[in-house]
Amino acid sequence: MTTRTTSFAASAEPSRAGRTRAIAAVCLGNALEFYDFLVYSLLATLMARLFFPFGENPLTSLMLSFAVFGTGFVMRPLGGLLIGLYADRAGRKAAMRLTLWLMALGALLFTVAPTYAQAGLVGPLVIIVARLLQGFAVGGQVGTATTILMEYAGSGSRAYYCSWQVFSQSLGTIMGALVVLTLSNLLSPEAMDSWGWRAVFAVGILAIPVSEYIRHRLEETLPAAAQGDSRQAREGGLALLCRHPRQLLTGVLLVIGVSVPVYITQFYLANHAISVLGMPLGVATWAAVVSSLPSLLLAPHAGRLSDRIGRRRSIFWPLPILLLATYPAFLLLNQWPSIGLLLLIVGLLNIPLTYGMVGSLAILPELFPAAIRATGLSVTYCVGVALFGGFAQFFAAGLIDLTGSPNAPAWYLVGAILLCLAGLRMAPETVGRTLD
Repeated sequence: MTTRTTSFAASAEPSRAGRTRAIAAVCLGNALEFYDFLVYSLLATLMARLFFPFGENPLTSLMLSFAVFGTGFVMRPLGGLLIGLYADRAGRKAAMRLTLWLMALGALLFTVAPTYAQAGLVGPLVIIVARLLQGFAVGGQVGTATTILMEYAGSGSRAYYCSWQVFSQSLGTIMGALVVLTLSNLLSPEAMDSWGWRAVFAVGILAIPVSEYIRHRLEETLPAAAQGDSRQAREGGLALLCRHPRQLLTGVLLVIGVSVPVYITQFYLANHAISVLGMPLGVATWAAVVSSLPSLLLAPHAGRLSDRIGRRRSIFWPLPILLLATYPAFLLLNQWPSIGLLLLIVGLLNIPLTYGMVGSLAILPELFPAAIRATGLSVTYCVGVALFGGFAQFFAAGLIDLTGSPNAPAWYLVGAILLCLAGLRMAPETVGRTLD
């Protein structure tokens, strides 16, 4: 028999102060994890020089650096499945602490990794291992953290609590961009290449004290009936796959509809401006900051709105706006390229995207029973992100090469939104529904 931990089912509901502590702790942990996961992309050019100086063509080194970034996405579905199962057996707190420790270990490996000049192929191998660890950790983090937030909430505030997941992801992106910008401006290029980049990754080690705070101060939210040796907990992934195929498909389609726009607007458009339109390299960092601001400022309001008008309506209304605005946005940027227009476009597109993202993230854990909630959320989120969102930049560049049109990536985003609308038709309205 597995020892059961204290949960809401066996103790009093947490106080308002307890809920606030939970939001703050989970948000800080999320922000640090996404900081660690995304900051590599902001240093990809530098990492290419230090760890992948193979051949005479610098583009080859950069492509290898981006390939290592992509390995994190390959590991996300596996992390989502295994850590999700762990969260549904051992508890949400244990799984959240595991993801934080894994992410901190990845940050530590980045911080101490020897460069290619110092240790040959050992350096790149350490970087790859660190990236795989980070991808595995983030794969389980989203499902576990969102489940904790939702289970802390009351029946009328579940989307509001889940919205802090979106807020914290944006906070992590902005943290990473600001740290890189600050050090790049304060340090000489030589100092940045020598030790400054290590300081960027070292920030991620702060996930360890956050993990220990969660261990000691937060309540376990996994219901007692779903813990330990219950039949559903023992079946785990089998029950998920065999008994909930419709929920899985619905969740994946919803995730595709928000993850592809995120990676196109927050990452690809800046790279498109640099590689296709000839804008300076630093524009990518500013685009990441500006595109993340709407989620940082509007996510809690989007959660309140979803709790008030319902999940389906809160997801549906932003989608036509994105559908109609995407192609004109590409057309304008390619016709009159400028940094100001780029920042305006990524900022405006992320306003409706924030509302759709919060509603979608709120409905995912509500699709599954408590005993497999973290697993279900993790798998649907990671499959949708890994297969479509993570490769969005690859598909976007491929469409330009295939068609010869710089506006072609807009159609990939449009296709993702249409898939999301199909998923929305399959999704039940879950506002007000009592969850087990």
